[in-house]
This record gives sequence, structure tokens and C-alpha cells, in this order.
Amino acid sequence: MTTNLSPREPWIDMPTLMAIQDLPWRARTLVDGLTAGLHRSPLHGFSVEFSEYRPFSPGDDPRTIDWKLYARSDRYYVKKFEDETNRRCYLVVDQSRSMQYGSIAYTKHDYARTLGATLSLHLIRQRDAVGLLTFDASVKEVVTARFRHGQWRRILGLLDRQPSGNRTDLSQPLSEVAQLVSQRSLVLILSDFLVPVESLRIPLGLLRARRHEVVLMRILDPREIDFQLDGPAMVRDAESQREIFVDPNQAKELYRQRFAEHELGLRSLCESSGIAMETLRTDLPMDRALVRFLSKQQRSGAPRSRAEVGTP
Repeated sequence: MTTNLSPREPWIDMPTLMAIQDLPWRARTLVDGLTAGLHRSPLHGFSVEFSEYRPFSPGDDPRTIDWKLYARSDRYYVKKFEDETNRRCYLVVDQSRSMQYGSIAYTKHDYARTLGATLSLHLIRQRDAVGLLTFDASVKEVVTARFRHGQWRRILGLLDRQPSGNRTDLSQPLSEVAQLVSQRSLVLILSDFLVPVESLRIPLGLLRARRHEVVLMRILDPREIDFQLDGPAMVRDAESQREIFVDPNQAKELYRQRFAEHELGLRSLCESSGIAMETLRTDLPMDRALVRFLSKQQRSGAPRSRAEVGTP
């Protein structure tokens, strides 16, 4: 069964969206578009666990029919799941210094907090329990996943804070997340993931070992993908503040090669670990990217590993 997407056009361009200074208003604008674009919750069923079979009844979703069991019994049965109404979801938001980079009018952190505010409102409107963790070199702030009045405002309060983090160290904070989130949850990690791929293997494996559904939402500035530098220049490392001289004619091909290798390594790690991944460019419409991502999850019924760089 395919997802019915709204023909709503045009998509909200990012400069127009980010010109909205009020974060709640910005998120509501996006969520209203998602509500129009998706007829059914695409995140429904992420954190459910199979319980038993029961006979198919009028009104049941045909996608829940077990066709293998039908072939054996010639009767329609559907899978019954535990915890079908309230989900637990944690947004894990990177606030390290690398997320403060932006070659356009806003930074990766601005994009990430807008994405976090939008996803949290979307989930809360589905009556899901939503929480938030922010980190740089370690976990800094925690809002426990709950469904209650004022929860979205608590999440917005942390997302609205300006990051003060320095270096990126995903290994330590993600290991802390695995310890802090004890109940099985959907864990959405919002980061640029600009760290050695091997440093992610153990903490991501720990999250999966605790039976969490994990989705990496990789946020990249267009210059990080395309390597746009007009001429020789001194550039400063966002985290170490070290300055180096770069000649784009010499560095461009090496950069693109290493970027592609890193992308491939991250994708392979996700595939081997059963983790979904989406790459989001900060200059492309966020609402279109979200509809694409959420509708893919709806069609698959569960997150699958995939990574895409380019137009959503």
C-alpha cells in the first residue's frame, strides 16, 4: 500500500522558513504541512513488539495480515502488538561546535533544533511520549520521555538555548544515552556525524543491543558536501580553532574522496547494525525532506538502513 502525499506546492523554502524567528511558530508551520501531506502516522509501530495473532476483523489494516499464516490456514489473521497506543521517542541533539557551522544564513544547529521541534510536536500530536537529550562531549540536558501537558514547551526550552559545546565526541554521549534510556524507544539522533566511523560502532551497537529503534538524521551544510571554496585561503577548524592554508585546486579531489569514503563507511555501519539513516542538506526544503523520510518509514513499516545525499 502506498502513501498518499498531498500535492501541496510549493514547498517552504528554507530562507523563508528560517526567517521566522519564533521556534514554536516555525515548527507548527512545518507540522501543519506534514499533517496535510501524510494521511497516516508513519512512525506508528516503530516501538511495538509482536504479542499474538487474532482473526482479521472489518476495519483492521490489511497490511497487518500475516499472508504466510493465511497460506497455511486459508484464514485471515492479523498480528497483535503490545503498546499500540503510546510510543516512547527520544530526540538526541548534537550541540557541539561543528554544528555551529553555516555557510548560508543559518547554521546546522539552527536546522537541527527546528527539526527537533518539528518532530517532537508531530509525535506529541500522535499522543506519543517524547523526550530530549542534548550533548557535546557528553550528555548535557535530559527531558524524560512523557506525554503530558507542557512537555513540548520543556523540549523547546532546551532547543532554544544556544550551544556552548566545543569538540565533537559521539562515542561518549551515545554510550550515556544507552544507559539513560532504559525502556525500549525510538531514538532519533540529530548530528553531522563528522567523526571517525569506527568510533560509532560500539555506542550504536549498545543502543541496538538494548532493543532501541535507532535513526541517524545526518545534517550537513551544502559546502561540506560540495566543497565550495573560491580560491586559496586560511581556514579555521571549528572545534580546535587551528588555522590551516588550503588551496582548493589541490584539496578538492582529496576532500571529495575522503567525504565519499566516510559516507560509505557510515552507510555500511548502519546496514550491518540495522539502523536507518537519512542525510539532510540545510539548504533544501525541510518539509519535503520530512515527508519523504516519514513516508518511507510508513511504507516499510519499520526503519531500514539507507543513506541519501542530495535533493530530498
